[in-house]
Amino acid sequence: MRSFAVGGGDLMQAQGGEIVKHYRELAFMGFTEVLANIRTILGNIEFCKTDILGWKPDVVIMVDYPGFNLRIAGFVKEKGIPVFYYISPAIWAWKQSRVHKIKRNVDRMFTILPFEKNFYKRFDFDVDFIGHPLLDALEHSREQTLDLKTGKQIIALLPGSRKQEIKQMLPVMLEVRKLFPEYQFVIAGAPSMPRVFYESIVAGSDVEIVFGQTYNLLRQSHAALVTSGTATLETALFRVPQVVCYKAGNVSYHIAKRLVKVKYISLVNLIMDREIVKELIQDNFNAEQLADEFKKITTDASNRSRMLKELDELKIKLGGPGASERLAGLMKKYLSELHLSVKPA
Repeated sequence: MRSFAVGGGDLMQAQGGEIVKHYRELAFMGFTEVLANIRTILGNIEFCKTDILGWKPDVVIMVDYPGFNLRIAGFVKEKGIPVFYYISPAIWAWKQSRVHKIKRNVDRMFTILPFEKNFYKRFDFDVDFIGHPLLDALEHSREQTLDLKTGKQIIALLPGSRKQEIKQMLPVMLEVRKLFPEYQFVIAGAPSMPRVFYESIVAGSDVEIVFGQTYNLLRQSHAALVTSGTATLETALFRVPQVVCYKAGNVSYHIAKRLVKVKYISLVNLIMDREIVKELIQDNFNAEQLADEFKKITTDASNRSRMLKELDELKIKLGGPGASERLAGLMKKYLSELHLSVKPA
């Protein structure tokens, strides 16, 4: 079987896959940034279509990245090529009408969030919930003690992975550090960002920066301040009390506020369908409110105990380790039903 996979580039490359174009070349965040780069985006879509036609795959496996992949899925389906989609677009949050396009263009959808199966069921589309791959990543991650040379309790700062969000989030997080000198604050650096970028924001303070050690940092952390995204779930699975933070550009925020249909922005609260961790969004994300919430997760014993108990419930809801094996097994089964065999690499 030959396949052309879009998204998930780093993982596929590690398994010997050929990366024709990396998703980092396509990643634009926010409405204004997308508009500013629309010609590049459209050019990459055409590049992908041409490449697929030249490769002539037996099946196309989409991985996440809905803005790009949903456009490609319709094109691929028109060419009579089966489409599998791993990690559902967040259509339950906004643009629910896209479910009809998914039903039309996607043969099999594999979801990683437990509530997504019921969401699709409302539209008479059967999908497979396989569990969350983060549980596998955590189980197989190598435990290593960070040499931080401090006797203080550690607070992890996870300000995001993109330059524009780091510049928005990190300075406010650092304001909290000034109020709590009894803790050691440590930044989890994004692999794509150079150290000098963080140092320009930290400006000679005693805040340490670590790269490629986020999981080990969380293992040793007493609490965390986290920018909304997958990092909120990673932090929760390490049973680290956290405050979730988010601030976007005013234009993007006000557009999103009118379109998004969910009560929460953090995956932790969305999965549990109630507020487990505090979310400070836009104007509420300021040093004063962040400091107040920080106290609650560091010194309020009853609040910490409640949060830790609910984080244990969250882990159970996610289905346990083995998501990747379940995904592989289901894909082989469905390919067999399509009369396509899986051949060794």
